Amino acid sequence: MAEAERIIGTPDTPGVAGAGRQRPGGDTAPAGGPSGAEGAQAPAGGPGTGGTAAGPDGTSGTPAGADERAPAAERPRGRRRIAVLFTVAAIAYALDLASKMLVVAKLEHRPPIRLIGDWLQLEAIRNAGAAFGFGEAFTVIFTVIAAAVIVVIARLARKLYSLPWAIALGLLLGGALGNLTDRLFRAPGVFEGAVVDFISPKHFAVFNLADSAIVCGGILIVLLSFRGLDPDGTVHKD
Repeated sequence: MAEAERIIGTPDTPGVAGAGRQRPGGDTAPAGGPSGAEGAQAPAGGPGTGGTAAGPDGTSGTPAGADERAPAAERPRGRRRIAVLFTVAAIAYALDLASKMLVVAKLEHRPPIRLIGDWLQLEAIRNAGAAFGFGEAFTVIFTVIAAAVIVVIARLARKLYSLPWAIALGLLLGGALGNLTDRLFRAPGVFEGAVVDFISPKHFAVFNLADSAIVCGGILIVLLSFRGLDPDGTVHKD
């Protein structure tokens, strides 16, 4: 009897019972799952686990694409500030150009128009100097300076992340373009053209909208510098 049981096998034996399980495809499955040593060696962040792969130093790694998403989040912010700069510049330039065309057509060679008695009037004059009529002997130099200012602002716009700086630089750019247009296309010739001025306060020099934009932009830049705000949006305090 004992010999028969040895030959047939005892059904209650764990190893024998597990050996008889079959997979749906008909293949016989190995008895039991992976051994404890094999399960401990399986990588926690392997494929299909949904985990994060460990870095070279053993710390958890950064999910794929995170480094690519960070610059993409900053670029729209920069584009918005650049758009503000050029929008402000375009408005300032268009207002200056339209006002000068109207003054030349309606006011030049005519008596001044009084707006507030003798305190403020409109009087068309041709100015060969800088803003507010200064330095008429250096027209070409002022033309070169205006062109250089435009180039510097265009280069600075690439790292512009501050809205106040965008407005300030836009005013400077629009004003510089307005007066540079007069220098290039008005008489007596290219680079020596006289700027059209028409706003004449009492006891003050005659100026135009481009001069006003340049002065307002410059004052705003000085205030921003005193507050420690840089064009890239960072704030520093002494």
